[in-house]
Amino acid sequence: MAQTSVQKRVFGGDYLLFGLFAFILVAAVGLGGWQLWGANLKLSFEDLFTSETLLFIGAGFLAQTIDGALGMAYGISSTSLLLSLGVPPAAASASVHIAEVFTSGASGLSHWKFGNVNKKLFKLLLIPGIIGAVTGAYILSSFDGNLIKPYISIYLLVMGVIVIRKALGKKKAKTKTKYVGPLALLGGFVDAVGGGGWGPVVTSTLIGSGRDPRYTIGSVNTAEFFIAAAGAGMFTLMIGIDNWRVVIGLLLGGVIASPFAAYVCGKVNPKILMVIVGIVIVLLSLRNILTLF
Repeated sequence: MAQTSVQKRVFGGDYLLFGLFAFILVAAVGLGGWQLWGANLKLSFEDLFTSETLLFIGAGFLAQTIDGALGMAYGISSTSLLLSLGVPPAAASASVHIAEVFTSGASGLSHWKFGNVNKKLFKLLLIPGIIGAVTGAYILSSFDGNLIKPYISIYLLVMGVIVIRKALGKKKAKTKTKYVGPLALLGGFVDAVGGGGWGPVVTSTLIGSGRDPRYTIGSVNTAEFFIAAAGAGMFTLMIGIDNWRVVIGLLLGGVIASPFAAYVCGKVNPKILMVIVGIVIVLLSLRNILTLF
């Protein structure tokens, strides 16, 4: 009886959500295959796996380790690393969002399966987050990467400072969270434009206002799958997928890092790791800014 109750609570009435997950994952794989076919399958093993790909695998490994230990900062970490490796802003954000479709999909399904999703909060986040992501991806894809790169680097610099500040700050008293929709809109927008920020903006704000961490992280991570898919879709329509080495590197690095990230999560003090991550993001952003002069 208890098992039936749990199954009903977790799966009952959620078939539409599961169907959307499955549809978007199939669409993402199909879109990727279509892009490769449109390129006349010119990419060979030697083209994809170069010494440069190893750097992208390293970026994916570091970003997934950070995300696995903190539950956030995959986007801003990987984008900072990619920009420092010379990847243009739009291509960096597109690659991160394509990789996130699969990583956040696995995360979202896990949270959904274990009942960590607050349906009301999830629904409040979903549509505004998608609108923000699509708008941000469209804007970023419409401008010259060299012109917008300084602003992206400044944004990432600010996000790095915010990460450090949140790590060192004291826990706030519980307050009622208002304007969840506008918060999701902002989070989706800056996530697409800056290549990351959904977690630091939305999760940190909601938990900081006193919401339950379990349901907040579960709901935000599940919504992130749809936000990443929306951003990746817009980037694909606007600029296509020409940076397969970056995408494959991030995916491989993330897969390799998954068990290590789980180990780090249980061994490293989250506050210490947040400070280290914040410092790394600040230094990478400063480096990117200084190279423009």
